[in-house]
Amino acid sequence: MSFSFVTKGPPSKFRSWLIVGLLFIIAMLNYIDRTMITTMRTSIVDSIPMSDAEFGLLTAVFLWVYGFFSPFAGYLADRYSRSRVILFSLFVWSLVTWMTSYASTFNELLITRALMGISEACYIPAALALIMDYHKGPTRSLATGVHMAGIMLGQSLGFVGGWLAENHTWNYAFTIFGIFGMCYALAMIFLIKDVPKAAITADSNTVPKVRFVDSLKVLISNRSFLFIVAFFGFISIVGWLIVGWLPTYFQEKFSLTQTQAGVYSTGYVFTAAIFGVLFGGMVTDIWSKKNSKARIYMPFIGLCIAAPAIFMANYSYILSISILCFILYSFCKSFVDTNTMPILSMVVEEKYRATGYGILNFCGTLVGGLGLYFGGALRDSNIDLHTIFQFASGMIILSAVSLLFIKPNQKLVNAQK
Repeated sequence: MSFSFVTKGPPSKFRSWLIVGLLFIIAMLNYIDRTMITTMRTSIVDSIPMSDAEFGLLTAVFLWVYGFFSPFAGYLADRYSRSRVILFSLFVWSLVTWMTSYASTFNELLITRALMGISEACYIPAALALIMDYHKGPTRSLATGVHMAGIMLGQSLGFVGGWLAENHTWNYAFTIFGIFGMCYALAMIFLIKDVPKAAITADSNTVPKVRFVDSLKVLISNRSFLFIVAFFGFISIVGWLIVGWLPTYFQEKFSLTQTQAGVYSTGYVFTAAIFGVLFGGMVTDIWSKKNSKARIYMPFIGLCIAAPAIFMANYSYILSISILCFILYSFCKSFVDTNTMPILSMVVEEKYRATGYGILNFCGTLVGGLGLYFGGALRDSNIDLHTIFQFASGMIILSAVSLLFIKPNQKLVNAQK
């Protein structure tokens, strides 16, 4: 039996949104796994003794491997089939998730997190590029936002890992999500398809074929792309630092249980991000009809609000106020998530798009992983999270400033209208 990985003819509006819905679930599964390991920290450390720096290394090594393979994974999506790359990523990620439940030493856990990084590196560049293929200018930010809402939902459900760990074992959650993911991957073979090249390229008689080295040269020589890398790198330091250490911050500062801290740091904070990506996507798409730089200005505004929110959170010893500050940060910072790929599409041609996002992942996760690791190392040196998060607010400002140096390619902007 053979399967076709390309749709027949230009995609309908229904199919374009169906693809977003299917990818929404995959994104949710990806990020439940990424987040839940931080919410079950106490249970894992009790079972497999490790220092704070070693625990930070579990997420850091995932990010480093994930980032290192992202540019090549993006290139595969540009050069071959976006849908096949997505399905490969989902199945292997699910298999490794299931394997994680059998880890009994720190080194085994570290190896499974590294393998997870390889499998997940293939997903985001291919998925966002596929959404750009299905959705043109008028719906790009909202379609991206809906997909990113899947990521936020996965993050907000990360507390499930801590709850399952307290009521069963930390291994239990990895078994459940691993088996479910493998079953979902088999079903998606029949549903996730590529858009015909003739429907997304200016020259319907030409199927773009690019070499990896040539793609890198084109992207690195693009000044606006380099500013996107800087913008994405700065906010990635903050994003991963907060994802990795916010549960511990709430647990220690307010004397909460592991489950309570997990609920406040994922269920509350990342649920706000779901509303943020949807709100940001809708407003950006409407605004972009009148202002071609709306996709740049929207995340700039969001970051200018997010920075003081993080700074103020550290001066409150009232739990509800601290939570509200982090909710505001999460809501406004999510304007970045709904617009990064659309901004990239204003600067980079379609045939380099997934590779470009892969490079963003490489740079973002490299510095994000360093942030996570040194966050743990600083804690081992008796520097508290209060001070670390204050430093993070400065990184947000640098990210916002980088956005202002991005100059859209008017030809690409006009093609999206």
